[in-house]
Amino acid sequence: MAESRERARGGAPKLPELPERTDVVVVGAGQAGLSVAWHLKRLGLEPGTGFAVLDRGPEAGGAWQFRWESLRLGTAHKVDDLPGMNRIGLSFATADRTRPARDVVREYYERYEQAFDLRVLRPVEVERVTEDGHGFTVATDRGDIATRVLVSAGGTWTRPFVPHYAGAADFRGVQIATPQYRSADDFAGMRVLVVGGGTSAVGFLKELEGVAASTLWTTRRPVEFVEEVRGTEAVRRADEAARAGRPLPSIVSGTGLPATPENLAAAERGLLVARPMFASMEPDGVRWADGSFAPVDAVIWATGFRAELTHLAPLGLREPGGGVRVEGGRSLRHPRLFLAGYGPQASTIGANRAGRTVARQVVAELGQPVR
Repeated sequence: MAESRERARGGAPKLPELPERTDVVVVGAGQAGLSVAWHLKRLGLEPGTGFAVLDRGPEAGGAWQFRWESLRLGTAHKVDDLPGMNRIGLSFATADRTRPARDVVREYYERYEQAFDLRVLRPVEVERVTEDGHGFTVATDRGDIATRVLVSAGGTWTRPFVPHYAGAADFRGVQIATPQYRSADDFAGMRVLVVGGGTSAVGFLKELEGVAASTLWTTRRPVEFVEEVRGTEAVRRADEAARAGRPLPSIVSGTGLPATPENLAAAERGLLVARPMFASMEPDGVRWADGSFAPVDAVIWATGFRAELTHLAPLGLREPGGGVRVEGGRSLRHPRLFLAGYGPQASTIGANRAGRTVARQVVAELGQPVR
């Protein structure tokens, strides 16, 4: 926590010095990246020499550090403990749910990185990755690193997906995607349309109730509240798409929304009742296929994310169907490239298991015995 204390005193954190060469580079220090790093160290690789973890964020916490202040662990996706976290007396199951989730996750991840001496290098922006005869060259804003094996664990937060709708450019109101949301107070007295069928959309609608003048919810498919979230089905569908190189399906399409008493009560009073998607947007609202019109002052696009793979573009990973072929966390086009937290290994479902799977394959690829 030395860097955090230095920032509190008004000093600038020391910029990281990157190694010129290492056996493994892990891009991203969210749940997937830290899980891989922990397992790599456990399997015998040394942080800083055997592997280097690069993170674009100014602090620990992955994408969580950028989430809105009102989000709490009790209302967000379940945050799984990192491997070995119990050894240092931490667990998200017992974390303070009155504090902002971003602060709790940031603090826990920082303590985790220091306790296991993972030596995460930040802030480092990975700009592109190219392949050579011996591995990869990772070009960053702090210089280049040569590596034999690359693990990309960049997540999705920086790539929100906003679908195209006719008339969207002419809409005169506010339009934001999930990462831009800060507070319900920003929409006080406004007529707000929330688009999307996931937990973020549900959370926005609950926060806006009583603050916005009115809310409207639209989803691409009918909303289903289920007693038990079907995580295994979501994993199966994502794994199938990843193996085939197809675009990944949304998580909520395979899991459903939790039928909590709070959600069911909100549906009963008309808050969580979704309309089908509109046909087009107009300067002052949206219009449905039947010709009906709803005046709207703001649109929140809670329509999901795409994997952050732009730094891998020089490797030509995209298949004709638009996806990337990945099996067991390994790229089928580049066997020394691994994608942790991608598809079936999404951080809210299986990033911890993926960390172990990927780390063991990485060590085997390096020609070292797996402990």
